Amino acid sequence: MRKRMIFNCFTMNVPSHIYHGTWRHPRSQLAKFNDFDTWANLVRRLEEGKFDAIFFADILGIDPAYDGKWDAYFEQGLHMPCNDTFTLCAALAGITKNLGLVFTSSILSEHPFAFAKKASTLDHISRGRIGWNIVTSVTDNAARNFGHDKIVPHDQRYDWADEYMDVVYKLFEGSWEAGAMVADRERGVFSEHTKVHHINHVGERYKVQGPHLVAPSPQRTPMLYQAGASKRGSQFAAQHAEGTFILYPNVNGARIGIAGTKKVAEQVGRGPEDLKFIQGLSFVVGSTMEEAARKAAEIDEWVLYEGLAAHVSRDMGVDLSNLDPDKPVDESGLDGLQGYARMIEMGKSNGEKATVKEVANALSYNCRIVGTPETIADELERWQDAGVDGINMICQLHPETYLDFIDHVTPVLQGRGLAQRDYDEGPLRQKLFGRGPLLPDNHPGAAYRNAFSNAAPVAAE
Repeated sequence: MRKRMIFNCFTMNVPSHIYHGTWRHPRSQLAKFNDFDTWANLVRRLEEGKFDAIFFADILGIDPAYDGKWDAYFEQGLHMPCNDTFTLCAALAGITKNLGLVFTSSILSEHPFAFAKKASTLDHISRGRIGWNIVTSVTDNAARNFGHDKIVPHDQRYDWADEYMDVVYKLFEGSWEAGAMVADRERGVFSEHTKVHHINHVGERYKVQGPHLVAPSPQRTPMLYQAGASKRGSQFAAQHAEGTFILYPNVNGARIGIAGTKKVAEQVGRGPEDLKFIQGLSFVVGSTMEEAARKAAEIDEWVLYEGLAAHVSRDMGVDLSNLDPDKPVDESGLDGLQGYARMIEMGKSNGEKATVKEVANALSYNCRIVGTPETIADELERWQDAGVDGINMICQLHPETYLDFIDHVTPVLQGRGLAQRDYDEGPLRQKLFGRGPLLPDNHPGAAYRNAFSNAAPVAAE
């Protein structure tokens, strides 16, 4: 029997997330992304299928990166319009009992004190089922939406993120000691003021006195996710993340990348089991290989290359609008795509060069397994053997992609031990790691636990 994998539904509260153009398909319901029932019906089925979480991506702005214009993003519904993921998770918390609820929030969009208050409240409401996908934002438009002239340079964004995490750890972990909230009716004391503390953070960007206004939630700190692929991003993930979202185009790339991140994690004092590596994959399921291939071909007829290219142009800062999609990347003159081309070529056995379209597909997270439930399970075993702990499942037709998997693939995976048959008890972190609801002692956030216990209590300051 295999070790069980993590299965998340990866989506976004938009008409077109990854497989651009498929919102037009008559069986897709994403044109109704504003309708709460679209999401309520989905999470109920995800919970029936024993998925671990629904993982929402989000953005704060879009640059005119494709042919120097905004046009394609609005015409394609490419992340526009885009609704707030935190608000949707709060609504979904009331109709689910076990499903994890992972929202995306950028350091750019909200002061850490206000963010910590919202996050702790949602962790209480959901009984400890929330996760936070930490992002730094990449677009100038996002920066200008929050009063900046342009986005700060890449590595400086992670320096900023380090301080942001420092502030929220102090609030989540250190401001309230365990047992501070007593609700003692006889004494008339709700919280022991001697166990609640200011954090008095003073840093380059933030000055926060505290205390945290919310008593400790079931997890204190939400389950932490991060998806940095750069050297600095991987370093941030190795230090802070518990679930790191990876998007390798093939098994070999995943094996190499995971080993590298684990090595960095060990250097900062974290163990090899402290990070869960969650690969983005999509699936087309058929009762036979021929049926699966036909279904995949039919889906592909609805995918629009312009949407994929515009997506890559925005994320990579490389305008693909005037490039021949069938031309090898080596002949394109685009240095920014070379690393991704090499990863794709590692998975080829014929020595062929990766094309611009192949890279666009890969960078649009178009890593797909087409097959029967049994062959899909075989492929997932290969990814697991490369070090992958779980899957962020990318949707092609909403909700059909997820329902096909739940109805046909999940039973096979459960039979092999690759998927859970029922939920474990406790908050999200406890469900995924099996060792309690709080950050482990070797996580940097845990260092703030009781860090202020010798300071003067709030009432005395």
